[in-house]
Amino acid sequence: MSMNISANTLNALKNFSAINKSIVIKPGSEISTLAVTKNILASMQTQETFDSQVSIYDLGEFLGVIGLFKNPDFDFSNDGYCLIKETGSRTRTKYFYADPSVITSPPDKKVEMPSVDVDFDITDGQLIALQRAAIVYRVEDLSVVGNGEVIELVVRDRKNDTSNVFSVHVGDTDATFCFNLKVENLKLLPGDYHVQMSKSNVSLFTNRLNGVEYFIACEPDSSYEG
Repeated sequence: MSMNISANTLNALKNFSAINKSIVIKPGSEISTLAVTKNILASMQTQETFDSQVSIYDLGEFLGVIGLFKNPDFDFSNDGYCLIKETGSRTRTKYFYADPSVITSPPDKKVEMPSVDVDFDITDGQLIALQRAAIVYRVEDLSVVGNGEVIELVVRDRKNDTSNVFSVHVGDTDATFCFNLKVENLKLLPGDYHVQMSKSNVSLFTNRLNGVEYFIACEPDSSYEG
């Protein structure tokens, strides 16, 4: 049985390849990936339904193969490989699957936030500005800081009290907290996000346009006083 894969799903897969170069797509309408270090988990509900398991060791290579076709048509029904054909022609290729046991994959049980102690919205423009500031200042940390009045996202070197900082205001709060993240872990698709933070040192970034979710672990020295 053949199927098409939407541009949204292909864009998500390209993004996921930056989190883990390998992926196991399980039967159903969700794709997800887990970083080898297990500190980033991303998932997306797709408009397609996969009828069989698809195990790709080199996702970047697989996407490159797809790029060889103008209008690719996918057949995942074969044991051991995916058949990709050019719609309306005889051009085709077989792409063989990997052993799923060698791929770091998310747990079968759906991951939930242990608690939501802080939440706010951030725009695509604000995210871009923060990531650019991290490059300019050559710093690795992004802190979500609440001082009992406002919530700010601060790019800085948190181990250096004299570090240059760049911050954006994203909301108000009556709590005091500091959730520390690594900028390199913000491997997000472009867009506006709703962000939730848990005092269990877990964050959840949800893309407001396509619903892609990113669970990202906070650094151990994060704190929440309420």
